[in-house]
Amino acid sequence: MGAQQYDEIGEAYEGFKSLPLEHYAAVPGFLAMVGDVRGKSVLDLASGTGFYSREFKRRGATEVLGIDISGEMIAVAEELEKRDPLGVRFEVGDVSALRPLERRFDIATGVQLLNYAQDVAAMEQMCRTVHRSLAPGGEFFALNQSPDHLLDGPSMGKYGFLSEPTGEEAETGPRVRITALLDPPIEFVTTRPRREVYEESLRAAGFSEVTWVPLEVSDAGLREFGADFWADFRANPPLEMLRCRA
Repeated sequence: MGAQQYDEIGEAYEGFKSLPLEHYAAVPGFLAMVGDVRGKSVLDLASGTGFYSREFKRRGATEVLGIDISGEMIAVAEELEKRDPLGVRFEVGDVSALRPLERRFDIATGVQLLNYAQDVAAMEQMCRTVHRSLAPGGEFFALNQSPDHLLDGPSMGKYGFLSEPTGEEAETGPRVRITALLDPPIEFVTTRPRREVYEESLRAAGFSEVTWVPLEVSDAGLREFGADFWADFRANPPLEMLRCRA
């Protein structure tokens, strides 16, 4: 499911980063949680068009490998790397069936990765793959839809995204249709796994210190739009982060 719908998006995916939710909450929040990458190796899973991969390299990571299931996304990432060479490597790969990597990484990241697991077994397999790819004591950072986000709550449209239940239920949680309000809009379907599915899958794979980290609006976002604009986001956060240790 993941590869095909993302193959159709391609370069337009870079536009996500301009939407208020991404620009003023997700991107600064996730980068802040990952923290200082200087001198560290980073494995960026579900790397998409390589936005975070490139940012980690700019911030001093020694080695960055971006892996995504979508060949079209990786083609865009490689084209962007060619235009502005930073030394980031990209390859097409399925995290639930990843080839053995030549090395273990200090940090692994997964932005909207685990929610694409078809069932609990697939999520556990993804988590095992990530664990196997990390050096002992290495950290895994994830950004996901919040398991507590109320789909029938206030619309997140003013922040650039709509989330609607499809009416279907997967083993991991309800199926959700997300629309990114670009021009033209981009729509994709994913799952919103339950909190315990994430926690149990990560622990089964050998991770410890599994910690949920709330996503806050950046100071720049408050300055740009004012606190009232973000009230619905704060009352019903659409995204939440996770960190854990191998």
